[in-house]
Amino acid sequence: MFDFVRNHTRLMLGLIVLLIIPSFVFFGIEGYSRFTDESMADAAKVGNRGISRAEWEAAHQRQVERMRQQMPGVDVKLFDTPQAKRQTLDLLVQDLVLRQAAAQLHTAPGNERLDRLFKTDPAMAGLRNPDGSVNRELIAAQGMTSEVFAERLRQDYAVQHVLDAVRNSGFVAPVMVTADLDALLQRREVQLERFDPSSYAARLDPSEQDLDAYHKANAQKFMAPERATIEYVVLDLDSIGHDLKLSDDDLRKYYDENIARYTTAEERRASHLLIKADKDLPAAERAKAKARAQAILAEVRKSPASFAEIARKQSEDTGSAGQGGDLGFFGRGTMVKPFEDAVFAMKKGEISEVIESDFGYHIIELTDITGGQKKSFAEVRPEIEAAVRKALAQKRYAEAAEQFSETVYQQYDSLQPVVDKLKLKLQSATVGRTPAAGATGALGSEKLLAAVFGAESLTNKRNTDAVEIGPNQMAAARIVKYEPAHALTLAEVHDQVRAAVIAEQAAALARKDGEARLQALRSRQARLEKTEAISRSQTQGQPREVVDAVLRADLGKGPSLLGVDLGERGYVVANVLKVLPREPLPGGDAQVQAQIAQALAAAETEAYLAALKTRYKAQIMPSVVKQVASGASAP
Repeated sequence: MFDFVRNHTRLMLGLIVLLIIPSFVFFGIEGYSRFTDESMADAAKVGNRGISRAEWEAAHQRQVERMRQQMPGVDVKLFDTPQAKRQTLDLLVQDLVLRQAAAQLHTAPGNERLDRLFKTDPAMAGLRNPDGSVNRELIAAQGMTSEVFAERLRQDYAVQHVLDAVRNSGFVAPVMVTADLDALLQRREVQLERFDPSSYAARLDPSEQDLDAYHKANAQKFMAPERATIEYVVLDLDSIGHDLKLSDDDLRKYYDENIARYTTAEERRASHLLIKADKDLPAAERAKAKARAQAILAEVRKSPASFAEIARKQSEDTGSAGQGGDLGFFGRGTMVKPFEDAVFAMKKGEISEVIESDFGYHIIELTDITGGQKKSFAEVRPEIEAAVRKALAQKRYAEAAEQFSETVYQQYDSLQPVVDKLKLKLQSATVGRTPAAGATGALGSEKLLAAVFGAESLTNKRNTDAVEIGPNQMAAARIVKYEPAHALTLAEVHDQVRAAVIAEQAAALARKDGEARLQALRSRQARLEKTEAISRSQTQGQPREVVDAVLRADLGKGPSLLGVDLGERGYVVANVLKVLPREPLPGGDAQVQAQIAQALAAAETEAYLAALKTRYKAQIMPSVVKQVASGASAP
């Protein structure tokens, strides 16, 4: 137990959010608190209960922040998309529907059942003490009392039971699973002939009249997109901090104040012997356990080299006794405080007195010490300079951001004043309404591009307002040259048009020859020679359309001839001969059958959720969803 807590403390702190109260990841400590700003339109409603735009946006920001904490190096833009925002709203609606259903169906467990569920639920194992009670330290780390935690757990079990009633009660007949498995893995013997347009293209030479006709009929395919050549400036910590003067005294002061940052964390390796005595035991029983620990300590003192052997026989910590009490290396903040204080006060090879903790009585042997080395000032000077420069830039950023915003707004006909005032770099680029693939920074900001193509910038030729494009990053832009979307002339796209016409004509010839071959086969004037087996897992390089057509063919009256038009990719003639026995799966069918059964159960659960949303009148407000997804400001 002690060893488990030592190794998994961080995991346990996260379990409350990730496994126990998922809905509160979105709604926070106060649950479904209603914002008081009535001007904020509801993004969704469940019955009479609305989910305001402010609630939705706040929930999504919490979700993004949670992902940032879990994956520090990830680009949070991946989670700040219209699709991700909509997913957050869907989860909010689903959670509210399930809570209303739980309340109406009275699925919340009583105190006795709640206690039993907590003590037997494997997901709760990391939050239980050995006696099955709640680990108050882990709960307190999330800012909760045992009573608050119990009520939240009760709500979660109530919601879980609403879905479990369907999820765990479904029955899938074996014959249905077998039929699904056969359909998924079925093999068919088939003869194929493919007519590839590439074999026709070389002999085609379309006329200029053909090209002109195609260009006119397909003008929308040959459009120059709307573009704008812009000037833009970016205010960020680098642009503020690059000219800051830093003295050696300032840098050395920072080094001295943050010496722990440049010191390798000290870790210690210890072995221990535990005599269990829970802190809630009567004093007499704890005294008895302590006396036993004292007696064992006397035995260890007589033969220090036998510590590991004595620990294997006497220690009651099942996690480490088998290793002679070895706990491996650990740093500060990992063990309970009395144990940690003792270990970090010992010398290598020393054996402690009896140490008391909430778990009982410990005898500790310090076996090794690593880390604790300090890097010199010279080694870390570049790192310190960057850190100090960034810190000073952050202090100046708020003032600079205000100056930036005011200048680009007040002197709206040029960006040069803000460049001169804040010593920024004036940059230029050609952009469209959406970021180009791989664009980053200001050019990857949908908000800035929306401002560039807004009325003030596009029609009135003004600077855009200052736009926040990231943490401690602002940008503003103005249009230098604007080109609306327009059709390109045939001369400009002659080669592309010619290639398109050849592809179209080649596909038509392939289709014509394919249909002729199909007719010849049906009248028995031709035959196909090569035979092969096709399945969804063994496509033999055939397009999906061909595989689907082959597997859908009706063989009730014998072999089936069919043609598959692949458009510009050609034409395929197929003679489907017969159904072949499916190949056995490695390890048998059981695993795949279980997956099919799970998929069918999941489909039933989704259908039940949809029915609940209808029953409780859940609805999404498209206009608000569109507004938030596009990044528009609140009315």
